[in-house]
Amino acid sequence: MKLKPFITLLAMTSAVSAAWAQDTSNITISGFGTAALTRSNSSDAEFARPNQLAGVTSGAKTGVDSNLGLQVTAKMNDWLSFTGQGLVRKNVTDNFGAELAWAFAKAKVSDNLNIRVGRVGLPVYMISDYRNVGYANTMLRPPVEMYTQVTLESLDGADVLYQTNLGDTAVTAQVAYGVTDSDNRGGFTAKFKKVSSINIVAENGPFTLRFGRVDANVTVDNSTNLNTLVSGLTKFGFASAANAIAVNDTKASFTSVGLGVDWKSMVVQAEYGKRKSASLSIADTTSWYTMFGYRMGAFLPYFVHASATQDSPRTVAGLPNAGPLLPYTLGANGLASASPIQTSNSIGVRWDFHKSAALKLQLDRMSPENGPGVFINAKPGFKGPVTVFAAAVDFVF
Repeated sequence: MKLKPFITLLAMTSAVSAAWAQDTSNITISGFGTAALTRSNSSDAEFARPNQLAGVTSGAKTGVDSNLGLQVTAKMNDWLSFTGQGLVRKNVTDNFGAELAWAFAKAKVSDNLNIRVGRVGLPVYMISDYRNVGYANTMLRPPVEMYTQVTLESLDGADVLYQTNLGDTAVTAQVAYGVTDSDNRGGFTAKFKKVSSINIVAENGPFTLRFGRVDANVTVDNSTNLNTLVSGLTKFGFASAANAIAVNDTKASFTSVGLGVDWKSMVVQAEYGKRKSASLSIADTTSWYTMFGYRMGAFLPYFVHASATQDSPRTVAGLPNAGPLLPYTLGANGLASASPIQTSNSIGVRWDFHKSAALKLQLDRMSPENGPGVFINAKPGFKGPVTVFAAAVDFVF
């Protein structure tokens, strides 16, 4: 994602410098990280997190699940503060790179109402604000079946957060609006405009309920493959098929609900999501997962089941099945069927061996269907199931 909010960055830098000069207690610096090794039992395809360029096969590597983050907050007075968060990880390149995750000014309008302007987190999922903070999560990683559906993590714009109590229930409502870009491992950039989101969280004792919705208009105009297919199909009289796969100011949405339970020794977390769009290149999908854990002192073993299915057609109607135009048919159908279809079962254990560090071991048994699932760079004939194993130390400071 390109670093757009330069004005916010300059303001934040000036604010940090000024606040530091006045009183170092106005500056809060914190960080988080994960040091991990990940491997699978297959050499025919690579396992990677969403939008990573490369992953792991049967040889253990550190890049898939490792990261490092640093956050700085400068409090100017009782109502104004500036926050910036940098993140180092592997994303759309095969090298560790730094990115600006957050950079916003926050105005405290009242005890219940806050407004943030700049680069703010986009609440797509239940754990969006801390999905990259491994220590804050029970699992070693969020289930990829769910978290590949929307890879956006922030937007450049503004959001409003309102908190109140309804009896014994604490309710937080968040609305956001802005724009963002997302670089893809395929070498193209998806541009998101008119991005709007609503996120409502209700907490009562050990129970958390969450509802979220994100809407956006998506454009992909620098994909050589997509542009070639759309122009070729249009040229040869298949305008309807071309329009079906084009991504040009295309309306798309993601709606999800979540449940969290932390009662006595039992830990439960579940999410269910539906993605919809007006283009077959961004398939309609249904995804969900459920995690069950049981805390035993410093140890927390857990089990996760996750699933991702496609709801829209995996072929484009009205195209020839033979002849000189067959490559266009295969290309269009390839776009329509690119969404991962997969189920997985995972077991893991978290050991909080230190007040600010935890060791996690996780084994995933992933079963892709009708294609490679979430696996990338698959060789011809690849099929599952595949076992992925990871060991990680999560820490905060």
